[in-house]
Amino acid sequence: MNEIVKRDILAVLNDLAGILKVKEESDAAQIKELSNHVIHNASIFQEEDSVSIAILIYALSKVIDRRQKDVDYGKLSSMIISCITSLNKGEEDEFRKSVKKLFEFIRTVDERLKMYIHEVIVQARIRKGSKLCAHGISAARASQILGISRWELMNYVGQTTLSERFAENVSVSSRMKTARGLFS
Repeated sequence: MNEIVKRDILAVLNDLAGILKVKEESDAAQIKELSNHVIHNASIFQEEDSVSIAILIYALSKVIDRRQKDVDYGKLSSMIISCITSLNKGEEDEFRKSVKKLFEFIRTVDERLKMYIHEVIVQARIRKGSKLCAHGISAARASQILGISRWELMNYVGQTTLSERFAENVSVSSRMKTARGLFS
């Protein structure tokens, strides 16, 4: 596992454990914010562990938002601490087993887990597509590479400040001149 990813996962899991110490109304919102951070990192690193944690935290935020009274915080906290301990010891296989147990635990609380997983993956792809556009790849090509619709990608890009970064407009005649120069 990449060391940067490992440190990020540990930081996120420690934050999650802190949120779950005491059951509060704001837990779902705090976990959702944590989920947004993890989704961003999952889209950047595209490493299996990072994506798994992103999915896990997003699903957990949804479950707590909908069924907070049904969630056993004590059991959940001990499972998260188990993940942290395994990762700190460098026991990546044990860490992955602990993550799998967390998914099973969440699945027992809410059967709609598959829907959350799909949504997290789509969001990660859309954000990555936005990054590709920022590097000069067309929206059509970025959406094709990542298997998302252009509409989803353009909707997200339109909400960002990506288009505002390019202040210089290039005329059509200048573009044609450059293109002709490339192919002559």
